Amino acid sequence: MLAGAVTVSPLPGSRDATPQTQISFAGVPASELSVQSVVGSATGTHSGRLQAYSQGDGASFLPARPFAEGERVTVRARLTAGGRRSALLDTFVVARTDRISTTPTATHPGRSTEEQSFHSRPDLRPPVVAVTASSPAAAPGDLFMAPYAGAGQPGPMILDGSGSVVWFKPLPAHVAATNFRVQEYGGKPVLTWWQGNITLHGFGLGNDVIEDDSYTKIAAVRAGNGLQADLHDFQLTPRGTAVITAYQTVMCNISGVGGPAEGAVVNGVVQEIDVRTGLVRMQWTSLDHVGLAESYEPVRRFDVLAYPYDYFHVNSIDALPEGGLLVSSRNTWAFYDIEPRTGRIAWRAGGKHSTFAEASGTRTAFQHDPRLLPNGTISVFDNGASPTIHPQSRGVVLSLNGQTRTTTLVQQLVHTPPLVAKSQGNMQALANGDWLLDFGQIADVSEFSPQGSLLFDAHLPANVESYRAFRFAWEGHPAHGPSFVYAAGAQGGTVYASWNGATQVASWRVLAGGSPTTLAPVAQVARTGFETAIALPAGVSGPDAQVQALDASGNPLGASAVGSLRG
Repeated sequence: MLAGAVTVSPLPGSRDATPQTQISFAGVPASELSVQSVVGSATGTHSGRLQAYSQGDGASFLPARPFAEGERVTVRARLTAGGRRSALLDTFVVARTDRISTTPTATHPGRSTEEQSFHSRPDLRPPVVAVTASSPAAAPGDLFMAPYAGAGQPGPMILDGSGSVVWFKPLPAHVAATNFRVQEYGGKPVLTWWQGNITLHGFGLGNDVIEDDSYTKIAAVRAGNGLQADLHDFQLTPRGTAVITAYQTVMCNISGVGGPAEGAVVNGVVQEIDVRTGLVRMQWTSLDHVGLAESYEPVRRFDVLAYPYDYFHVNSIDALPEGGLLVSSRNTWAFYDIEPRTGRIAWRAGGKHSTFAEASGTRTAFQHDPRLLPNGTISVFDNGASPTIHPQSRGVVLSLNGQTRTTTLVQQLVHTPPLVAKSQGNMQALANGDWLLDFGQIADVSEFSPQGSLLFDAHLPANVESYRAFRFAWEGHPAHGPSFVYAAGAQGGTVYASWNGATQVASWRVLAGGSPTTLAPVAQVARTGFETAIALPAGVSGPDAQVQALDASGNPLGASAVGSLRG
């Protein structure tokens, strides 16, 4: 932090900036800032422009050309407030980049029986979801998942309580989605997810998506400073920003942990992005604050340039009420309270240098998704595996006592039979006190009562993965209309009707007639799942037809285009 009120990024003294970095100044209006000079030790003076954040409390200097790898950059700026001036000085080093393959992670084509299909929407082929346990006591709301890597098409998917598809957005081959959930943007509920390429290195290269309740994209959030948004987390804030993860591959001396002096590491990056402008407000990196020796991940004994040492592996972010960030590192077995203004770590929980003494049952390994709960405890999905450390993966609730500096186990949730998720997973606290656990790599989603009883269990086919799963209330109003198709039969034939994403449909009405202007009702049935089969009575006059979606009161919600009843 410089001049008291301004946070500058890259942080002063950092040694892992990117050649495309912008210089971020947060904390005061852009009108009070001026950049005097930006000078690289190898590239000389850099011109550029200062662009304000939409929040009105800062700006980023955007250099007109990149910096050189390995050079030291000196930034001189000025803050003018209330007639007083103060100088700002920032120096940082640009890292040397390790350029690695972007080859996607392997996929495993499944059997046709593991894919769903619909007459009215043949373009949709999501994987089958098997619900093996269900209880009326389960929390209300729909299930949000994003299957990939196996049978069916990848993409974000909403399911009702029976496992029936409500909405599905298919993505191209080798494009995956993660973190599909409901958040709030602009005071309204929105759908958000990450999509892109999940590489064989275990991180993502893509961008984050925001869609409204009509399933229309209203924003895309991209990482800044020459990086790409990673799959692991995407959190919107009330002030119109997004906190995201990114991964950076950096040349580094790793001889201190058994690797070569000319090696490479994967740097865990957290950025706060102004959604409207795309500017980077803040960047935090693991290499600046967490030592390589804190990792439990062994250095690979083969090409560490092709497979850089992933010593940290950032996998979640949670905004804390006092302004800090709760950041989880899979490979140090720890999560950290980070002060964004300084980048300083306030405390560590878990790992080799925990701030808190760990009571029995509190130690996590390769964990995901630490979240601060309203009562001050922290929920964590404890993988405990890869390699196996615990006999099974579990959800835990931990209490961290800042006075006694101890961690105690408040609750533990385990699945019967035991499940071991070697990667991915999350734990969601539901409004009624239940817990939703997603077992990541093995794509089992389970809901537990406050006492730990299993209330709901759903499974995707073998080899299909879903990084996280959530349960939310959601009301969708698609911008497009319903779809239908007619299949001729011996009597009146069958109409198959669906409306991808519509959540208020209670029944379907079929209209038919000799022309588009003479359509009249000929059949009406209750909705049954994503697609409803409607048997037409014999002698229905055609050849034109239309379907209407009706709400619970019988009011029309929307109608399809006029189609044909010719078989």
